[in-house]
Amino acid sequence: MFVVTNRRIHSGKSGLDQFDKQPNEKGPNELRIFEAKKQRRGWKVAVLGDTLTQAQKREVSLPVSKPAYASSYVAKKVLKRVRSGRRDLVFFVHGFNNDVESVLERAHGFETTYGVEVVAFSWPANGGGAKGAISYKSDKRDARASAGAVYRAMARTRELLNDENEKTLADIQTKAAAKFPDNMELRDQHVSDLAERACRFKLSLVCHSMGNYLYKQIQSSSIFDGHHMLFDNVVLVAADTNNEGHARWVDRIRCRKRVFIVINENDRALLASRIKSGEEQQARLGHYLHGLNSEQALYVDVTNAPSVKKDHAYFEGAPVRSRGGKLYRFFHDAFHGEPAEQNLVYREETKTWRVR
Repeated sequence: MFVVTNRRIHSGKSGLDQFDKQPNEKGPNELRIFEAKKQRRGWKVAVLGDTLTQAQKREVSLPVSKPAYASSYVAKKVLKRVRSGRRDLVFFVHGFNNDVESVLERAHGFETTYGVEVVAFSWPANGGGAKGAISYKSDKRDARASAGAVYRAMARTRELLNDENEKTLADIQTKAAAKFPDNMELRDQHVSDLAERACRFKLSLVCHSMGNYLYKQIQSSSIFDGHHMLFDNVVLVAADTNNEGHARWVDRIRCRKRVFIVINENDRALLASRIKSGEEQQARLGHYLHGLNSEQALYVDVTNAPSVKKDHAYFEGAPVRSRGGKLYRFFHDAFHGEPAEQNLVYREETKTWRVR
C-alpha cells in the first residue's frame, strides 16, 4: 500500500525507524509518500523521491523526457491495482496516538477484511513522546497543523483522477465516433457504457477518532473548496470532535453517495478523551446520541451491537469477525461506496440507523 505523510523522515535510518513523531522539518504541509509491503516479520518500506527516476517513469508509462512527481507514479500504480483487481479504494485518516506501524496494520486490516485498496494519510499522531493528557493535547495541536497537508493530498488526488478520467473519456469518445459516425444517440449511449466500465471503482474517505477532528479543520477552513466531489462515501467513525455544532461543518461535505457518522455510546476512548481535557470538554460526536441534527449525514448507532461493548475501533476484530453480521456488512458496503444503511433499522426517536 501507499502512505502519504507529513512526518519528518530521517534519511540516515531504515525501516519504520525513519518516521519521526514530529512534523516534517520543512513544515507540516510538506508531503512525502512511501510504499509499504507486509512481510512475515514486520513491514518493508520504501520512501519515494519527490521526482521520478527514468525507470519509474517507464514502469508506469509516463514520458521519460518530462519531469514527473511521486504522486503521478502512485496514481498510476493504484489505478492499475483497483482496475485489475476490481477493488474499490479507501483514503484513510487515522486517529490519536498512532505510530506508523499501527497505521499500516490497521490499513492492512481494511484491505484483508473488506477487500479494498487503501491509501493512508499518516500525520504525527503519537504525542511527540508524551503520555496521557499531554499526549492527547499534543496530538490535537498536530491535527490542526496537519489539516493543510491532508487537504493538499486530497486536492492532488482529485487532480490526478480528473486527469486520468479526461484521458480515458477522450479515448472513449474517439472510439465511439468511429463506431457510430452518423448516429449521435447510439454514440452517446456507447460513450456512457464504456465510461462506466472504465471507471467502475469507488473512492471513499474513512476517518477514525481524532482523524475526524483533522477533517473538521479542513471543512471549517476558508481554504476548502467544497464544490468539488472526490469521494463516494465519507465514513466518520468514533469521531473525536464536539457533538455541539457539528452540523455546521458536516453539512459542508460534498460526496456522491452518503456521509455516515458512526456512534458507540459506550466508547471508552471517547469517554476518556472527554475527561482528559477537563470538565469543559464537550460531548464527543462519536459517543453521543443527542443533538444529531445534520441535514445530510446518516447517523449509525452501533451501541450494544454484538461484541462492540466499549470498543473504539469496532470496524476490526471481534465485532466484525462474522462476515454475515450486520456490522461487518455495514462497514463493507460503506467502504465500497454503497448505500450501507439499507439493511439497518431506522429509529425516529434518535434519528439513527441501528445495528443490532
